[in-house]
Amino acid sequence: MTELRSAVSRLRRELAAHPAEFPDRVIAEDELAALAAMAVSGMPEVPRLRRSLLLIAGSIGSVSALSRGLADVRTAVELFGEPPRR
Repeated sequence: MTELRSAVSRLRRELAAHPAEFPDRVIAEDELAALAAMAVSGMPEVPRLRRSLLLIAGSIGSVSALSRGLADVRTAVELFGEPPRR
């Protein structure tokens, strides 16, 4: 949980400081807020974590300045286990 909270917090700060506006910025901000809330509340739902990660990646994936922070969030989400096989 600590790693998730830290990674989400860092990416939120990086996104807030990023000067460029892009169409899906609000989606990324909302999903980061949702991840932060899940990290604070205790044991988050892994499918919801993964959904948020996908939405964030889709929203800011092309902003290279945020790629390191996004990778850190992904690493933290992956600590909760692999997605179920279908």
